[in-house]
Amino acid sequence: MGLLGMILGLVLFFGAHTLTTRRKARGQVVAAIGGEHVYKIVYSLASLIGLALIVWGFAHYRATEWVQIWTPPTFLKHLNIALMLPAVILVVAAYIRGRIYATVKHPMLAGVKLWAFGHLLANGDLGGIILFGSFLAWAVYDRISLKRRADPGAPPIPVGGLTNDLIAVAVGVVAYLALAFAFHPVVIGIPVMGS
Repeated sequence: MGLLGMILGLVLFFGAHTLTTRRKARGQVVAAIGGEHVYKIVYSLASLIGLALIVWGFAHYRATEWVQIWTPPTFLKHLNIALMLPAVILVVAAYIRGRIYATVKHPMLAGVKLWAFGHLLANGDLGGIILFGSFLAWAVYDRISLKRRADPGAPPIPVGGLTNDLIAVAVGVVAYLALAFAFHPVVIGIPVMGS
């Protein structure tokens, strides 16, 4: 039940996100449901419900349906921990835009790819492979779709300089430490520095 719920959540979450990459189809949906405001409400609800199903389903799967496919060696878990720091900094740099943003172009997607890839290396269970593999596949797809889009998709955020990069790195380090030592062990139930 948990694995199925997680997969349903992934379909809902990525279905909503993938629609945004299909600009013509998105425009048709916006027109059909009554405008941009209604679309954004529906999009947000679908994304939140999908995310809730992913979290609930994965937690339920971990508690009752665990299926181990392979056992990653310890060094891959350490590599994952190392990859998470640049992943978090890249995600922050997507919003605090500076030279990192200008160089990487799509740091949010780069951060998601690093996060998903690292977690694929560190998790050898069926649910983890499906979860992180889905996020990695979506981020690759979305990056490819961005190259083909004619419109930017959102209002531009001003790009700053080196100061923004220093802020992004500082915020990224703090967020990384919070995720590693508070969020991951308490919410996910897996200590980052364990075995």
